[in-house]
Amino acid sequence: MALFNVPSSSLFKPQTFFSRIPSISSHNRISPLPFTLSCSTSKSSSPDVNDENTDKKRPNRRLSEQSSWEAKDAEGRDYLYRLGKEADNMNIAVGARDGIIDPLFAGNFLGRDSDIVFDYRQKVTRSFEYLQGDYYIAPVFLDKVVCFIVKNYIAHLLNTKVPLILGIWGGKGQGKSFQTELIFQAMGIEPVIMSAGELESERAGEPGKLIRERYRTASQVVQNQGKMSCLMINDIDAGLGRFGNTQMTVNNQIVVGTLMNLSDNPTRVSIGQEWRESDVTSRIPIIVTGNDFSTIYAPLIRDGRMEKFYWQPNREDIVNIVHRTYEKDGISRDEVVSIVNTFPNQALDFYGALRSRTYDKSISKWIDDIGGVEKLGDTLLKRRKNEELPVFNPPTVVKRWRL
Repeated sequence: MALFNVPSSSLFKPQTFFSRIPSISSHNRISPLPFTLSCSTSKSSSPDVNDENTDKKRPNRRLSEQSSWEAKDAEGRDYLYRLGKEADNMNIAVGARDGIIDPLFAGNFLGRDSDIVFDYRQKVTRSFEYLQGDYYIAPVFLDKVVCFIVKNYIAHLLNTKVPLILGIWGGKGQGKSFQTELIFQAMGIEPVIMSAGELESERAGEPGKLIRERYRTASQVVQNQGKMSCLMINDIDAGLGRFGNTQMTVNNQIVVGTLMNLSDNPTRVSIGQEWRESDVTSRIPIIVTGNDFSTIYAPLIRDGRMEKFYWQPNREDIVNIVHRTYEKDGISRDEVVSIVNTFPNQALDFYGALRSRTYDKSISKWIDDIGGVEKLGDTLLKRRKNEELPVFNPPTVVKRWRL
């Protein structure tokens, strides 16, 4: 094995250092590759250390045969150039990530991670911090939803077929979605919530893929965070229903097929990747709400796939729900009963709108006090930081509703 004595002065000159490394003797002289030393017992010819043209004759070397900085396509463009030109490039998961780069350059002006877009895009689950106060949950509604969720989480222990989808349907404004969210908050569930507007897209297949992605996201909440989760789709009949002469689109068919496939195979969900034996998804219950399920494709709502629950609150439920809504205004239960008797056969959203209308007279008086409608733009949008909007106290309107 040959040992090379390199002068210490040449260590500061990489080109001179590589020119002093001998190459293997052969018929054609081969220039040595950088950072590669060949150790052999055969004789080797050493280039002239005084030849200054040695480095000039050496061709430019690439960093690596697989380097994305220098890899060229058929048009002579490098990989990063082509990646930047792609219209669907959504690779934004870069930037100042905590623990990845030196915190000296990350800063705290945007929090621990400076890529807020990435955090926002990844957060598709719903939390219910905005639900402050004491709300009433109908016992029948609570029993149905809780029993359905528990059955799906212990489906492997039950010797029976458990439907994956719970369809809650009924009249408009009866509190189907709100009651379900209250149950999620009480059970500590972190769900993934979708709406009917996400079931259609200008690209074929996107809504079906989105449902599968959201389903897998809910599964990751269970596996990674140790929290219960579920997938909820609000007003599904508005996105999948057939009304009059409406046309069934490709996306409607794919969404229906996706939900049917999830019901039949709840633990094997593909989003385009290759199948692996270890890729087993946790079973996630699906809850959908709607007003008329007869407009949906019949095989999707059959009993083996979807369990239907018709929600129509009775008078006792309406009184209790409205009382909890008006309780912060100092209205007693007897007064709420008087309101319900004055406006019978109304949906729950009517009483919520009725409470909202009680502020109209106070707001109209405030508009007159600030100088009329001409001053609203400056007051609402262009006010100074130390200027605050007024606090509106709920007026006393119960006496007008008493019988």
